[in-house]
Amino acid sequence: MITCANPLAQYSEQKEEILEAIKRVLDNGNYILGPEVDLFEKEFSSFLNVKYSVGLNSGTDAIILALKALGIGRGDEVITVSQTALATISAIIAVGAVPVLVDIDPDYYTIDPDNIRKAITSRTKAIIAVHLYGQSVDLNSILKIKSEYNLFLIEDCAQATGATYQDHMLGSLGDLGCFSFYPTKNLGAIGDGGMVVTNNPDYYQRIVKLRQYGWDEHRKTVEPGINSRLDEIQASILRIKLRKLNQDNLKRLEIAKLYNTELAKLPIVLPRARPGSNHVYHLYVIKSEKRYELKQFLQTKNILAGIHYIAAGHQHGGYSEICKFNEADLSVTCNLTSQALSLPMYPELSHMEVREVCDSIKIFFKL
Repeated sequence: MITCANPLAQYSEQKEEILEAIKRVLDNGNYILGPEVDLFEKEFSSFLNVKYSVGLNSGTDAIILALKALGIGRGDEVITVSQTALATISAIIAVGAVPVLVDIDPDYYTIDPDNIRKAITSRTKAIIAVHLYGQSVDLNSILKIKSEYNLFLIEDCAQATGATYQDHMLGSLGDLGCFSFYPTKNLGAIGDGGMVVTNNPDYYQRIVKLRQYGWDEHRKTVEPGINSRLDEIQASILRIKLRKLNQDNLKRLEIAKLYNTELAKLPIVLPRARPGSNHVYHLYVIKSEKRYELKQFLQTKNILAGIHYIAAGHQHGGYSEICKFNEADLSVTCNLTSQALSLPMYPELSHMEVREVCDSIKIFFKL
């Protein structure tokens, strides 16, 4: 069986180191916000070339606390995309703000800067730029809009850990960068985990307080916060995987290149990489009008493809009632949602397995 993602394969490859790290934590007896979290935060900051990192319980919490750190709340509007994991949108709702959903560009599937401009109102406070599937948004254009309208910029890097834009690590160019360490991510824990990064000391200090009830160093509440702490075991595992992340991302790129070569002549749309940035292929997403038929055919060959996402944010019940959008202006999003198919993609996937996937797709299209 060739699965769409396979965190078990990565664990198996790094099993001895991971078990040793877990034993170290258990023997240490310090299980919450101890030395492993502290070291991982420092190592992650160094990796991204940012000043501060704060380990949290999830990528969703990372966006929630980033918004809170910026003072964004009830009645404020935050512009983002509908084509994203619901975490992005639910985090905006969680702080009482209004998600304003705009369309993506047709080539790279990331937020279209022209649509951001059209959506700005007097209540707009921030943009959440989602680096989708493993590649960067058009950051130069968005940073120009941010400056022009005096807006905050949060980078949602949940799917793009280790990717760059014009030699800058994603997460380092906005006011804050948010990361998820869900097990299937490029840098995945064995459980939940997240991180907020920033170069601003005030945002950093506020998030440190907010992740633990709003406590200061004396455990006195400065303002209401939440309980969102990255635990020691997950931090110890992530420290191991971080050392190999660049190598693993290069393996993903090699797999993507092989897909590109093998599938070039088929009646499907292959993913494009934005010039001036490096795509780390969290997902390898093709488009096909026969998406469901192809997915079912691959399953008969013991190949599990995925759909990211079965519905865009504005198409989910409950969310559609809270978000601000014009469905007529989301045509590119709706087209992608109806045709996207994620092929198997993870560093441990062999080239023989990639060719097996490609050969099966060729059989489906009778080529």
